[in-house]
Amino acid sequence: MTMHDFSKVRVGILAGGLGSRLSEETETRPKPMVEIGGMPMLWHIMMIYSHYGFNDFSVALGYKGEFIKRWFHEHFSVSGSVSLSTRTGELVRHSPDCAPNWNVDLVETGMKAGTGGRIKKLAPWLGDNTMMVTWGDGVADIDIPKLLAFHKSHGKLATLTAVRPPARYGHLEFDGDRITCFAEKPQLGEGWINGAFFVLEPGVMDYIDGEEEMFEQSPLSRLAQDGQLMAYRHTSFWQCMDTMREKQILNDYWMSGQAPWKLWRDTVHESPADWASGVHRDSAGTPLVRASA
Repeated sequence: MTMHDFSKVRVGILAGGLGSRLSEETETRPKPMVEIGGMPMLWHIMMIYSHYGFNDFSVALGYKGEFIKRWFHEHFSVSGSVSLSTRTGELVRHSPDCAPNWNVDLVETGMKAGTGGRIKKLAPWLGDNTMMVTWGDGVADIDIPKLLAFHKSHGKLATLTAVRPPARYGHLEFDGDRITCFAEKPQLGEGWINGAFFVLEPGVMDYIDGEEEMFEQSPLSRLAQDGQLMAYRHTSFWQCMDTMREKQILNDYWMSGQAPWKLWRDTVHESPADWASGVHRDSAGTPLVRASA
């Protein structure tokens, strides 16, 4: 893969955790399937990557993984128009032009796997190339090509996206752009934190040991100690969905018609008037939320 050839880069999304801090929603579904504006968080994340032409995904399943499989099968099988023969039962789908052209692997990674274990289990599906990985509970208005170009420019094994929200996430220290210290979720702290949206080389897998290992702990710490972890500093919008309050924040953004992470437009079904009036549509062109003016 050449310096600017990102055509083989696949995207891994971790969607197998319990989401215990969002238990009001996750008793019945995995956290990435909690809906923002009528569509799962997972769909929003995939649409960010798809906006930039990255349409090959491997999703790590665990807790209630069957919910995710069912959603993909049912949602995309009923989107758009269909032609049916009542005599033979033959069904022909006519997908709407705005439907995403995704190739999606739904990969069982087990109930007990940690984030590191899930990433390592996704590796064979992501291929022996540069890969992108993120959590299934955060969105951003991130420029993916710039992130990839930054990763290729430094030649290290790993890049994470550093952001500046509340200090209860992993704290980072720098020497220039090189991360010198990674401390997961300190009680107090300020500054840059781990916002996921990783870019990884295959060599990162050598830093992940057991199936239950958390990527945010030993692997990232060891990568930092070895000078192999770099930070892409994203200074614009980023928001995770870890609590009901954060879910409401994201829904409020969507209902306002000003969701910062919605970089895409559904070219067939979404008109400039829709955009101005706060109408967002799903992949079938169905209005999801109409915001007040």
